[in-house]
Amino acid sequence: MSNSSIYEIHDPRFRHLVVGSAALDQLYSDCRWAEGPVWFADLNCLIFSDIPNERMLRYSQDGEVSVFRPRSDFTNGNTRDNQGRLISCQHGARRLVRTEIDGTITVLADSYQGMRLNSPNDVVVKSDDTIWFTDPSYGIMSNYEGYKAEPEQATCNVYRLDPASGKLTVVASDFGQPNGLAFSPDESKLYIADSAHSHDPNWPAHIRSFDVRADGTLTGGDELCVTDKGLPDGFRIDSTGNIWSSAGDGVHCFSPEGELLGKILVPQTVSNVTFGGPRRNRLFITATKSLYAVYMATSGAKFC
Repeated sequence: MSNSSIYEIHDPRFRHLVVGSAALDQLYSDCRWAEGPVWFADLNCLIFSDIPNERMLRYSQDGEVSVFRPRSDFTNGNTRDNQGRLISCQHGARRLVRTEIDGTITVLADSYQGMRLNSPNDVVVKSDDTIWFTDPSYGIMSNYEGYKAEPEQATCNVYRLDPASGKLTVVASDFGQPNGLAFSPDESKLYIADSAHSHDPNWPAHIRSFDVRADGTLTGGDELCVTDKGLPDGFRIDSTGNIWSSAGDGVHCFSPEGELLGKILVPQTVSNVTFGGPRRNRLFITATKSLYAVYMATSGAKFC
């Protein structure tokens, strides 16, 4: 898509975050529902999920796309831990897993208080190595992105996992469908999307902001911002704290105070984003059937 048609400016600050001459590049277009992009700087490639096709794909900087994992167990969200290992949310097996350096898979969490998780969805890792993930019920609603089943958990929770001890803790339980999440650059705040509006119009399509205490608990949780088109699904934070969120008409950029600064318009419904490239200044966008990318004037936060 030409650069002249992809930007919608709502605040002058947005002009300093995007490259006016940069075009939206469509890199791949053979998915059923693309999700979970994560950048591997050491391998110069992007890994992302194609959930209904039950596979994970690899995009390399030379433009080639190949199958990274042909049987992904309906993996959705992905990230890397501080040791560079891949952390993934599997809808099918209803678990959070880690891919070790030798390729073997370690199960990090699949139950809470003796009952199976719903369907882990998105995940981030904090600088202290703790792993935070959301657990909505999307993967057990039907056989399209997982296996249809009755939920065993009473609520759709946000969890904190200490991989050293294996302790799993509920940090938030008042969401309809917790979805994307990301820390502010200084990790003092955790932003979490609620996408329950997808199945219940009485729920707002918004991102909430929590304060992160030293002991790993959360306080606050007020609404920070609302997407005016579609839902907030996955999102990431840039180095100055702006939020780049998926939405129905593209990527919405919000200030740390929740003000809509502008949009990157995308032809397909966006599911998630991540910053990548050698300078972390390329925004990779998963959107329905496709993987897109656009060069930015800002770069991703260290933990994004």
